[in-house]
This record gives sequence, C-alpha cells and structure tokens, in this order.
Amino acid sequence: MFGWNRKQFFTASSCFGAWTLDAFDYFILVFVLSHIAEDFNAEISLVSYALVLTLVCRPLGAYLFGKYAEIHGRKPVLMMNILVFSVIEILSGFTPNLTIFFILRALYGIAMGGVWGVSSSLAMETIPDRARGFMSGLFQAGYPFGYLIAGVVYGYFFQYLGWRGMFMIGAIPILLIPYIYFFVEESPIWKANNAKNKKFDFLASIKTHYKLVIYLVILMIAFNFLSHGSQDLYPTFLKEQKHFDVRTIGNIAIAYNIAAIFGGIFFGSLSEKIGRKKAISIACILVIPATYLWAYGDTVLALTIGACIMQIMVQGAWGVIPTYLNENVPSHTRSTLPGLIYQLGNVIASANALIQTKTAESMGNNYAVVMSIIIVVVAFVIIVLIPFGKETKGTDLHH
Repeated sequence: MFGWNRKQFFTASSCFGAWTLDAFDYFILVFVLSHIAEDFNAEISLVSYALVLTLVCRPLGAYLFGKYAEIHGRKPVLMMNILVFSVIEILSGFTPNLTIFFILRALYGIAMGGVWGVSSSLAMETIPDRARGFMSGLFQAGYPFGYLIAGVVYGYFFQYLGWRGMFMIGAIPILLIPYIYFFVEESPIWKANNAKNKKFDFLASIKTHYKLVIYLVILMIAFNFLSHGSQDLYPTFLKEQKHFDVRTIGNIAIAYNIAAIFGGIFFGSLSEKIGRKKAISIACILVIPATYLWAYGDTVLALTIGACIMQIMVQGAWGVIPTYLNENVPSHTRSTLPGLIYQLGNVIASANALIQTKTAESMGNNYAVVMSIIIVVVAFVIIVLIPFGKETKGTDLHH
C-alpha cells in the first residue's frame, strides 16, 4: 500500500499498536469508574479525579519523553515509554486505597503523555509523503481501537476479572517492546538531523514559533474537549441514566469504536485530497446534528446509531491531527512540540470529566444535557478556529 516497504510497514504497525494499547489502558478506567467508586465507598465524581490527574500529567510526559527522543532517537525512547506505563498498569491493579490509586494514575499520565508525540513523529517521519493522510487517520484510529478493546474486555470478561483484573490485562503493551527492538528502524529524519548535529533547543523553538504554539494549543483544548466530552462519561451515562447492563454498554462501545476507526481513516485519507483544514471542518460541522440521537435516543438501537455517527465525525476530525501537528513544526522538535501541544490541550480539557459528573449529579444524573451542550459548543469553536491556521498538506517534513 502506497509503496511501503517492509521496514515502513513495521514502523507504522508498531506506532499504531503503541497508541492503541496506551489508549486501551486509559479507557479501562472509563469503564470501571463506578465499580471503583463502589469498592472504595466513594462518589463517582471523586473517582473521576483519576481521569483528571492522568490528563493533567500528560504534558510533563510529552516534554520529558519527547526531549529524550530528540536527543537519543524515537525508537529507544518509545520502548522505554511502553515499559513504564505497562508496569504502572500492573501496580494500579494492586492499589489498596484511593489515594495510592490517584498517585499511580498521575504517574500513568506522565507515561501516557510521551507515547503520542514519540510514536507519531516516528511514523510520520518514516512513511512515504503521499501516505501521511492515511497514516494520520490510521494512527489516530488507534485511540478508538484501544477504546474498542477495552469495551470488549469490559463487556465480556469483567465478570471474571473485576476492575483490578482489567488493569492487569493493561500490561499487555509490554509485548510490543521486542517487536519494536527487532523489526523497527530509527526515523531517517532523526538520523539526518543527528548526523548534521542539529541540536534540540526547546526554548528557542518556543520563542521562534510562539504564535503558532499558542494557536495550536487553543485548537487542541477544543479538540480534547470534543474527544473526551463525547467518550469519557458515555459508558457512565449509559449505566447511570439509561440503566443498561454491562454487556449492553460493552456492545454499544464496540459499535461506536468500530465507527470511530472508520471515521479516523476516512477523514485522514480525505485530507490528502481536499486538505487538512477542509477535512477537519466538514467533520466538525457534522458533529452538531449528530448530537441529538447520540444523547437523546430512546432505545438501545437509537443510542448506538447516534454514538456511531458521533464517533465517525469526532474521530474523523481527530484523524487529521497527527499529520497536521507534525507538519506544522520543525523537524528537530517533532518528538516534543506536537505531543506537548496536544497534551497541553489536555490540561484544560482534563476538567471535562469533573464538569460532566458534578453537573450531571446535581441534575439527577442527567448526563445527556451536559454532554450535548459541551459537544455542540466545542464543535462550533473548532469550526471558527480552523480558518486561522495554515494549510499543511504537501509539507516537506525534512525542513
């Protein structure tokens, strides 16, 4: 496909796998929030602080792991990153109380923060230029694919594993390390920069590109509210407001994540033809009418269809982001700046879970109203912001 050779295929698959399994580990918590709350005799809104901590700590991970990847290469840092978050997942399953659980989820946030920037730069710098739109959509589709795996495990194995066993399963990403070690080559662009002694200077890059960084961070705040606002509390909404059982919730999650994967790949590929900005705008415009069925459907079928349409559009817009961010920044900052920009957007968006749970609980667990308002507002904000950015389709990543 697209003239990829074996090494490029190995790189693309390993980066997709890393982001998929990282997302799987994150979404385990989304499914078991209420179960952890019951086990520790706490409110769901209190336990949702674990999601907030994870998101808040991700920029630190993006900077630390990204910095080392600029200096030592994308490949070894990605392996180290995967090892760290896999170990933390195992420890999360053994946590004796909520305080230690919060600490572990904060540490997991640091580890998770590094994966996106390092793996996206490795992928974008390795594959052929004409495949970047498709690879962007495929790579970002790893996020809903991880959500999909979490939904399958929750829907069909939770009764046997419990929430602690779910986190034990979260250590599976460690199996990626030998695959990356033996089959994946270092980024050719990083090798070229290293040969030219092109040093990483974070502060100089920020000073030179501060207007671009500010714009992209604001854009990522809106994007992360769009993603987390449509996903994080949806299983809780189905359980607490619609009173669906575990199997039904799992099946709905499977359906809308399959749709999300399709959306990411479709709009990512579309951006290679019509441009990054147009593809994002079309997806976000279609989010708005999709909101009604997604939040206010009366039956399992209606909610499933609504959730599928919603995630096609949400993850469709997101499918353009990996290549868009990587095309916007200099080559010697590509492991750091895109990931940091993305994760800084998460810092503000980390308030989403708390806002939704607190407001919904104050309204008698009416999650539908809260979620729909957030989604419509942030979709509109993205539509307004996108024209202010530059079109990056066709950018030469070597410069």
